[in-house]
Amino acid sequence: RLEEYAKTKVSSGLYNNASELVREALRLMIQREQDYEKLKGSISRGFEQIEEGAFTEVTSKEELFAMARQRRS
Repeated sequence: RLEEYAKTKVSSGLYNNASELVREALRLMIQREQDYEKLKGSISRGFEQIEEGAFTEVTSKEELFAMARQRRS
């Protein structure tokens, strides 16, 4: 199945050969792993902040959206 997929991508002209396809796939895997690690770190920091009491309680989605708009400004 994977070999057929690779052949289809190469024959489409998107990649010159299977090696280019594999390099691109590996780059995407590395990026995904980096994004995952960054997300894990952010989640951990968020939980730490909650445990320290450093959070704001929100009671409605309107309040949440207002806070988000404020932070963008």
